[in-house]
Amino acid sequence: MNSEIRAAEVLLIDDQGNKVGIIPTSEALSMSEERDLDLVEVAPLANPPVCRILDYGKYRFQQQKRDKDARKKQKNQTVKEIKMRPKIDQHDYDFKVKAIKGFLSDGHRVKVSIFFRGREMAFLDRGREVLNKVRNDVDPIGKIEMEPRMEGSYMRMMVCPSAAAQTQKAEKTKETAETVRRKNDTEKTA
Repeated sequence: MNSEIRAAEVLLIDDQGNKVGIIPTSEALSMSEERDLDLVEVAPLANPPVCRILDYGKYRFQQQKRDKDARKKQKNQTVKEIKMRPKIDQHDYDFKVKAIKGFLSDGHRVKVSIFFRGREMAFLDRGREVLNKVRNDVDPIGKIEMEPRMEGSYMRMMVCPSAAAQTQKAEKTKETAETVRRKNDTEKTA
């Protein structure tokens, strides 16, 4: 910035966004001082370096504001965990798959764990069968992020929502908002 720029020549962009061209750094500094603005090096690795005439304080403020907005819009995904056993009954399995589908449709990632005890460690293929069955049952709304693998006495698989699930969630939210709006409209007319 300003006198800290060490290059002999710079590619200058003025405060209007127009490309002035390659000029000596001293001339670029004098142009920025005439306008009571700063000379800021925006691409130091370019040959010659690209400099821009702008109000540095305003630029920093806008950059911080952009970063803050980006953090606000960032989606915070939580990881839900569902634990099963290799000898799970059909009703329990159906109930847990229903919960997994609910989590996926809400936009959460789901860690599906199969817990092995004692001699069950000798029959890891039973756990893998259960996880493959879960994979097939949640296929339309979830995609496998991490393949089944052993971690101690657990076999784990990570499932994340697919793009189709995200659009379904958006449509569901839109429908809910529309229903609430209609309800409010009917209350106002009554």
